[in-house]
Amino acid sequence: MRHESPIGRIILDGDKLGIVINEIKVGTMNDHSLFNWDVNYEIKYFNGETCIMTRTSFDRLVEMGRIEILEEPGE
Repeated sequence: MRHESPIGRIILDGDKLGIVINEIKVGTMNDHSLFNWDVNYEIKYFNGETCIMTRTSFDRLVEMGRIEILEEPGE
């Protein structure tokens, strides 16, 4: 599981080059706690496409090697 934010990182998603430009947090109320947070990432691809992907899906695809992070902090 990833712990650092991918915001601002350049990624290779299959054959598409993109950058993670935004983190979208959505909260819902439930009976057990005040809020249940879900995090999504907005990815802008250099071919003009945009994708909203859940953090869980993004992390799973990185672990599987289907998404590769090309730029790490400080590089």
